[in-house]
Amino acid sequence: MSLSLSLREEGTAGMPYPHVIVIGAGLGGLCLAQGLRRRDIGFSVYERDVDLVSRQQGYRIHIDTHGDSSLADSLPPELHRLFRATAGVPLPRTPVFDSRLRQLAVLEGDGGTHLAVDRLTLRRILLTGLEDAVTFGKRFTHYRTGADGRVVACFGDGTEASGDVLVAADGVNSPVRRQHLPHARVVDTGLRQLYGKVPLTKTTRPLFREEMFAVFTPVIGPERQFVGIAPVEFPEPPRRAAGRLAPMAALDDSADYMTVSFGSHRDHLPYDDAQLRTMTGSELQRATLRLIEEWHPQVRRIIEHWIPESVFPLTLRTSVPIPAWHPSRVTLLGDAVHAMSPAGGIGANTALRDAGLLAAALGKAAHGRPVIDALADYESVMTGYGFDAVRTSADNGRRMLGQDPLPGS
Repeated sequence: MSLSLSLREEGTAGMPYPHVIVIGAGLGGLCLAQGLRRRDIGFSVYERDVDLVSRQQGYRIHIDTHGDSSLADSLPPELHRLFRATAGVPLPRTPVFDSRLRQLAVLEGDGGTHLAVDRLTLRRILLTGLEDAVTFGKRFTHYRTGADGRVVACFGDGTEASGDVLVAADGVNSPVRRQHLPHARVVDTGLRQLYGKVPLTKTTRPLFREEMFAVFTPVIGPERQFVGIAPVEFPEPPRRAAGRLAPMAALDDSADYMTVSFGSHRDHLPYDDAQLRTMTGSELQRATLRLIEEWHPQVRRIIEHWIPESVFPLTLRTSVPIPAWHPSRVTLLGDAVHAMSPAGGIGANTALRDAGLLAAALGKAAHGRPVIDALADYESVMTGYGFDAVRTSADNGRRMLGQDPLPGS
């Protein structure tokens, strides 16, 4: 018996049609998996990282109405209640300051849901109950079509897994996208961002004006270099909330903090990408303080309270919208298809929206709709709002942060 057949039988025995292979256990991939489980659809998730915390991916996530709706539709009720119990409620607006902390504008919210969520806490909630179907340390390399017409996912360790649908939830560097849509481009925005955390304590809380406990606060300086501020305040300790609402969820008692980032166009930094990647958190902190030497002292004091080991650099990239493609048994969600600048604050929400929509489409396939037709319906809607979000985020980034224009715009 071949290895491919053996794994297929092990992974799908007794599971209803269709069986779904999900590549990537980020927010979108795990939300999709939760939605599939609620619909009694078989699935297997494969993640290249060895565990949830093996790679820094950011801290605070803004969840809007679309994101919360998808989580409510995908998660078991007790886990959605836990999610809401661990989500802070920031002021629903975006105050904008200059480098001397003079308020330039206040962008009011849309009246919908606005939650401030710790990324790792949300990811742990999304993993709860899926441990039997998620395999870490599996590096996807490519896919092929099996003799039975199903999709076979191939991994770096030589193993394979077969399913009726393959979903790329593997992020901006998606190898699935590179094979499935080789013409789809991901380009550099020109922006570089240093992410860090400032613990909210009696000492540090007074550094932040009351207005800064909002959805997001940009402080924009010369050459459109910027400091971005966003709160994470837990309504109650996450572990206690889990014990009260969903004891099976393994949550830590994380403390309140501010996500504080520094961003700049690469042309205005004295360091190249290779240097940024090799600098320690303390070195990145000192470098940032030199770059904002003329800014308001309160902004400098905020950066001085960065937790050095929390600081890491990111190259910000964006997808380039493409025309519709021919649907097949391979599809995509989140950053794998429509990565976007964070200037819109909607990337994670768009991925969660994809996951909810795709789970519903696959639910229709489970009830008799041809799977290709179901995926075509999903992709038609997803590419519409997804690429609209890419364009909106790129335009915001260009106007406010000096991002390079989106090619073709």
